[in-house]
Amino acid sequence: MTFNALLLTKAEDGSTQAAISALDEAQLPEGEVRVAVAYSTLNYKDGLAITGKSPVVRKFPMVPGIDFAGTVAESSDARFKPGDAVLLNGWGVGESHWGGLAQQARVKADWLVPIPAGLDARQCMAIGTAGYTSMLCVIALQAHGVKPSDGPVLVTGANGGVGTIAIALLARLGFEVHASTGRAAEADHLKQLGAKEIVDRATLSAPGKPLQKERWAAAVDSVGSHTLANVCASLRYGGVVAACGLAQGLDLPASVAPFILRGVTLAGIDSVMAPYAKRVEAWGRLAKELPLDLLEANTETIGLGAAAATAAKLLAGQVRGRVRVDVNAA
Repeated sequence: MTFNALLLTKAEDGSTQAAISALDEAQLPEGEVRVAVAYSTLNYKDGLAITGKSPVVRKFPMVPGIDFAGTVAESSDARFKPGDAVLLNGWGVGESHWGGLAQQARVKADWLVPIPAGLDARQCMAIGTAGYTSMLCVIALQAHGVKPSDGPVLVTGANGGVGTIAIALLARLGFEVHASTGRAAEADHLKQLGAKEIVDRATLSAPGKPLQKERWAAAVDSVGSHTLANVCASLRYGGVVAACGLAQGLDLPASVAPFILRGVTLAGIDSVMAPYAKRVEAWGRLAKELPLDLLEANTETIGLGAAAATAAKLLAGQVRGRVRVDVNAA
């Protein structure tokens, strides 16, 4: 059986080449479960992998796509049977193990999560890893005791996949949400998602003072670098920031002042290797708490053939919200 996939190869000059290829089922990597993929997504990490802007891919050739949703086609694991609706996020898929930007995937059974009641494959990939990560951030804030009565919550990278869904989730839970963005033209969209105030990204992205005016009770940050440092410096006493991304950079040019003088907590969020129970909790809550009517308006659907070009646009900041990939469409 052959299937279509976006295949990444490395050219002699070291550049990454991406092309739609017809592959044979026998070429799939080892795993207990073969999945007929219905949808995947494009995330920031996928953009880096497809364009070769960062050494995300550990070995070539590689099928990118850090998540997917579909139906079990074949299983040697008793937990799954043909016809089961499943999804996957992380676990190195799309980096060291062939991923979701293909019509077929073979993976370890331990990596799969049943699609929760109330969602289908199409909706799951409107949420994708970005939305799942957003929920992990919300869970972390709540685990540290953050409540709507404590004050506003800032979401950085607000127009991205993590940001847009974090806004919707937090607003639904009763938080006053402030959204940081460099795209003023998207302000109305962010307010429709639930943001009450728009913050100019430029006020956070440059080097700032170690301690600044106390503004927010908590934050969800997908940007890193100076932005994260300024967010920490601007949190109220006892504030919490859930950090999950590095769009501005891997560095953190901050001081210890917010942590030892204001009791600020920096909570790191890892979606790739999160344990099974946490994944099930996150997806279960997404099925119940995410306003699904907002999903479609926040999601662009493309065919597999458009994934490479869209990846470049995503890295250039030209994509709003989520990108869902219908792997069975050109």
